[in-house]
Order: sequence, then structure tokens, then C-alpha cells
Amino acid sequence: MKQITQKIKMITTLMALLVSSSAMAQSKPLDLDALLKQLENGQTLQGQQNQQREQEFAAKVNEQDRLLKQAIAGRDGQLASSEKLETQFEENEFKLADLNEALGKRLGSLKELFGVLQQVAGDTKSKFQNSVISAQIPGRAEFLDNLAQKMGQSSKLASIEEIERVWFEMQREMTASGKVTKFTTDVVEADGSKVNKEVVRVGSFALVADGKYLEYLIDSQNVAELVRQPATRYVDTAEAIQQSNGELVEFGLDPTGGSILRLKVQEPSYQERVEQGGEVGYIILIVGAVGLFLSLERLISLTIARNKVNRQLKQSKAQSDNPLGRVIKVKEEFPQADTETLELKLTEAILREVPKLGRSLTAIKIISVVAPLMGLLGTVTGMIRVFQDITLYGTGDPKIMAGGISTALVTTVLGLVVAIPTTLLYAMLNTRSKNIVFILQEQASGIIAERAEQG
Repeated sequence: MKQITQKIKMITTLMALLVSSSAMAQSKPLDLDALLKQLENGQTLQGQQNQQREQEFAAKVNEQDRLLKQAIAGRDGQLASSEKLETQFEENEFKLADLNEALGKRLGSLKELFGVLQQVAGDTKSKFQNSVISAQIPGRAEFLDNLAQKMGQSSKLASIEEIERVWFEMQREMTASGKVTKFTTDVVEADGSKVNKEVVRVGSFALVADGKYLEYLIDSQNVAELVRQPATRYVDTAEAIQQSNGELVEFGLDPTGGSILRLKVQEPSYQERVEQGGEVGYIILIVGAVGLFLSLERLISLTIARNKVNRQLKQSKAQSDNPLGRVIKVKEEFPQADTETLELKLTEAILREVPKLGRSLTAIKIISVVAPLMGLLGTVTGMIRVFQDITLYGTGDPKIMAGGISTALVTTVLGLVVAIPTTLLYAMLNTRSKNIVFILQEQASGIIAERAEQG
């Protein structure tokens, strides 16, 4: 400490001398006596200042010693407190281990019971969240979730009431899954509006209201009407079960809880399937409609003609309202003609009837041949579209190729749907026409033979 004080004094003296030298350099030149006196005064003043600084430093050193001793005392107190707390912590650890061991011994088989209860509560919660029964009985999943979290995080034991409620909720779920009940709740309709309706719940499988299928939204816990309903035959069963008063009715049930229903909803209707065929599909349908119209017209005409021919076969007098009557009248028109002339006249009459009987049959045959070719055209067009999409977007997303594949398959189906019935109709109508012509030829041969016998 003394060495530090001496060094401080030397530094202070040097600083004072520098200040004095600077002051003297800045002041006017003095004589030697005045300079000597000034140096004496400066030394005296510097000595007083140094003495004052030494006193202040000594006072601060005492204060620093006091603070140091106080800090050391505080540190020692904290170390002692830390050792005490550490000892207490170790003792508490031993006590806690003993208490846990005692608790485990007291719980015995109940420990496994609470573990199973926690697992069952977690599993049952997920089932309740996905069950449509929660639309009628809300709040069950929240209770099970809170119970599982309480037993898992805080290691608290479930009360008798909570255990009984878990059993009760599971039993109520099983009981409700075998009943068809009605209840009132808010239903979100397809246009987004919420309306309070009477809903029919079919076990744990389906919800129905106003003859439409509903779905239970897990996230919002709301009941919503399916924007797109399944096929009409399923919707009819939904309306039937809603109007039932306890009697047995047919109902389209989804045992998967909605998975099959969502797939059925996504199935395109007949109109949408036709629209998938595009322009080629519409052309095939138009051609098919024309072929069907011609076939119906020919079927009616040939049926009427065959009935008239059958009546003419039973009559002796020829009638002009049927092909056979007009052929027979040729014999009456040429009573004196020889056999060869009469044969030519009858042949001519039959040839006049053949175009009438076979009218539009060629067009029907052409349609039966062209329809599958047009379906093949649509198939090729659709596959070209598929390959173009693959070139642009790759094969990562199958939905991109679905449009072209749908066009290809639908046009093929439409072409076959038109070709198969028109082919059958053509074969049937052609047979009927030939049968009538065969009757005409048979009767004409009989007339010729009769004339030949008369000589």
C-alpha cells in the first residue's frame, strides 16, 4: 500500500511540474528571483494538494476494505445457506422416494387399473370424436380428454365418479349405436345457412334430415348437409326412414361411418358421365337417337304391314292397303296374260314393294357400324389429350390425366351403347322385311302355277 502511495505522489508531482512549466512558458519572462519565488510557491501549493489527495485516498481505501469484508460475509452466508438447502433437498429426495414406494405398495393392482383407465380414456375419446352420436350427445370427448391429461401430466388419481362416468359413456355409446332415434339440432344447409331441424340418427352410422344425408363435422362439431347427395335410390331410402313410424324400411347404410358414402357422393351421375365424353359423346348420342327413331318407325310400319298381310292371306278378295293385296291385284289386272308375262308383272309388283319394306334399314345398319367407330375416335382423342398432359405436367398427379381418360372410356361406352341395340334392331327389322318379301314371292309363285295349270 505504501509503494502505491509513493507512486501516486511521484505522478502528482510530475503533473504539477508540467502544469507549472506550461504556465511559465505561457507567462512573460521573469527575473531569476521571481522565478525562484514562484517555484517555491508552486511546491508549497502542490504539497498541500498532494496531502489532501492522500487523505481522500486513505479514506476510500478504508471504505473499500469495509465493502470487501461485507461482500465476503455475504458470500459465506450464502454458501452456508446453499449447503443447508442442498442437505434439505437430499433429505426430501429420500423422503419422496420413500413416499412413492409406500404409495406404490398401497396402490398395488390399482396402479395398473389407473394406467388402463388412462389408455381407455384416450382411445375412447378419439372414437367419440368421430362418432355421429356426438351430434346428439356433445361434450363426451372433452371429459375424456381432460381425464387423460390429468392422469398423465399431474399423476393424479381418478375419482370414483370419474371412473363410473367413463364406464357410463362407453355403455351409452354401445346402447345408442343400436338405436334409430330422432332429435333436434342445428343443421348447416348446402347454401351455408343454419336451420334447426329434426334429425334422424341411424345408430352410429348415418344422420338424415329432410330426406337428405348429413355429415358430422369433427372440427366444428356441427351437423351439415352433404353438398352433393348420393344416387336417387339412396336418397329415397333416407326419406323412407325419416317418415317411418317404427315399421321396417330399406335404408342405404354405410357401415364404415361415412367413408363409402363419401365415395358414393363423388360418383358422377349419368349426365356427368355423358358430359365427360365431350363433343364426340354428344354426336354419338345424336346419331343413336336418330337410329332409335328410325328403328321405331320401321318396327311399327313392318308390324302393321305384317298384320295386314296376314289378314290378306285369310281373304279371297285383294285389298290395296297391303303389299300382298297389291301383288294379287296384278293377276286381276291381266286375266288373259300368258304365264311368262304374268310372272314378269308379278316380279315387277314385288320389286315395287321391296323398297317400301326395306326403307331406312340401310341407315340403321350404317349407324350400328359408325357408332363404335365414333367411340373409337373419342378414345383416340382422349388418349392424345392424356399424353399431352403427361408431356406438360408429368405423371405425378393422376387427376391431371383423369379428364382425358374419362373422355376416352366414356366415348367408347357410348359408341357400344348405341351400336349394340341398333345392330339388334337392324337384324330384327331386316328379318321381318325379308319375311314379308318371302310371303309375296311365295304367293306370286302360287299365282303363276295356278295360271300355268289353267293353260
